[in-house]
Amino acid sequence: MCFHCSIMLARKGLLPDGFLLTRLAEDQNQPNRSRSRAQRARFITKTGSCNVAHKNIREQGRFLQDVFTTMVDLKWQHSLLIFTSAFLCSWMLFAMIWWLLAFAHGDLEPRDPNGEPGPVPCVTAIHSFTSAFLFSIEVQVTIGFGGRMVTEECPLAITVLIIQNILGLIINAVMLGCVFMKTAQANRRAETLIFSRNAVIAPRNGRPTFMLRVGDLRKSMIISATVQLQVIRRTVTAEGEVIPVCQLDIQVENPLRSNGIFLVSPLIISHTMERGSPLYELSAQSLSSEDLEIIVILEGVVETTGITMQARTSYTPEEILWGRRFVSIITEEEGRYCVDYSKFGNTVPVRISCLSAKELDQTRGVQEGGSEAQLQGWGLVRAGRGGFRRGGRACESSAPQPWYAQTEKPEKEAEQKGQKKTVQLEVIGRQTDEDGL
Repeated sequence: MCFHCSIMLARKGLLPDGFLLTRLAEDQNQPNRSRSRAQRARFITKTGSCNVAHKNIREQGRFLQDVFTTMVDLKWQHSLLIFTSAFLCSWMLFAMIWWLLAFAHGDLEPRDPNGEPGPVPCVTAIHSFTSAFLFSIEVQVTIGFGGRMVTEECPLAITVLIIQNILGLIINAVMLGCVFMKTAQANRRAETLIFSRNAVIAPRNGRPTFMLRVGDLRKSMIISATVQLQVIRRTVTAEGEVIPVCQLDIQVENPLRSNGIFLVSPLIISHTMERGSPLYELSAQSLSSEDLEIIVILEGVVETTGITMQARTSYTPEEILWGRRFVSIITEEEGRYCVDYSKFGNTVPVRISCLSAKELDQTRGVQEGGSEAQLQGWGLVRAGRGGFRRGGRACESSAPQPWYAQTEKPEKEAEQKGQKKTVQLEVIGRQTDEDGL
């Protein structure tokens, strides 16, 4: 219902005043949101196409140097137009040549059917341009109705016959190759790869995590599938240079530190928002005002055809839900796993702090540049009561606790266990020299 209709119904007493005030408040806020969405452009659409317009290209001849790729990239209506025009033009060209040969040899002169037979024509049964056009189609398409044929009277006609056959085979190969490549393009396979419409940010293993869901609708698998995440945002360097498009890679959560996935069922692709992540300073309040776009690229080899394919999508701040997680859609029934795609994009709310991961680390006491938090290998992950885990081995306690839990420990107790004993390097060096003497 439009706002003006609501005013008219409220004046007539058909709508309560509270409803009108609610609509008025919504309409006051709606233009700002629509204006911000209209001003914010995205590089990759939800369907995976690139939203970039190339203008003022002066060297248009470069596209003609790669004719085959240019024809494959054209739209279907343009490709079919070129396909039809290529055959029609070749038929008309050689029809004109056959007509000229018949005219030069005198085959078009009228003859008395009851009189003496004239000289042998170059091509039999050619009396006009229409008959020459039909003969051109018969030669190039190799129909051969039997009424017209080339005789041995004119060697030039035999040469034209050979040239037309070779040129016809080339046109058939190029045109059919373009049609085949357009129908077997890799982006056709990407139509059955689906991404969740919204991405979510929820706690996972005690850390805020960016998550999205991807699935494959076909039973044929994607071999060597990899997922790549990138953040596109506008940045300013220390020298004041404005970089409108700055691409930053996001590491996918994987113990092997690789982006490979086994896409046999819908998967949740996650990224931990920790130190070194481009989303480390992202909070619930700054999410709506951030000018960023998260691009998801899924690459792999189609199992049935062996063609490398790529599926793309992107998420803007309006499509990232803070404090929600995806519901489970995989169940086990009768000895096999079943996937319910009706719940593919469904989410449920979860409890999470509105602060960014950086602010949460600062409240915990982890400062930037600290000597205890140098990233090596997988980095340092909270493990146990106040301990860190480096490369998968806990350096202190083995009981896992959330990273944000208040687990402070007195220094005296740590000193009694011998875990906070510091020795100066000078003393060690001096003691080593004395032992050597």
